[in-house]
Amino acid sequence: MTVPERRAVPSLLQVDSVLGHLTGRAALQEVCRFLRAEFAHYPWVGIYRVVGTELWLAAWDGAEATEHTRIPIARGICGQAVREERTVIVDDVRAAPDYLACFLSTRSEIVVPIRDNGRVVGEIDIDGTAVKAFDATDRAFLERVAERLAPAVAASGLEPAPPGA
Repeated sequence: MTVPERRAVPSLLQVDSVLGHLTGRAALQEVCRFLRAEFAHYPWVGIYRVVGTELWLAAWDGAEATEHTRIPIARGICGQAVREERTVIVDDVRAAPDYLACFLSTRSEIVVPIRDNGRVVGEIDIDGTAVKAFDATDRAFLERVAERLAPAVAASGLEPAPPGA
């Protein structure tokens, strides 16, 4: 799957619009909803916030809730992205020993750090239902989305998003 530039630019403008009208968890929730609705190969979209040594789910959109509302930074693909301060793409989660399973339908994952003044403060986590669902165009697009999200992540509060949020 890909995110061509002709779709990336208007989508980034929509993210900017959301962030111009909403703040905190409401903004993050709407960004998750928009990304899932706009890109069919993004069936579950979550945004986590770094809180101490954990990642706390700040917002999400998908068919079902994840049990992973708090993830130790020392574990999983989500933790790896924070520890290594880089985007991580897993082509096949069944071949990834560090993958923390959420849904039986998940076959691939992309996790993109959100930075504030160079420090990782959160991340975008997207599960895909196909092997190799994400490529360099997804990485480039989502890294541009992540650049915009730091203020909303900081204002998202200190409690994980409730199931069904």
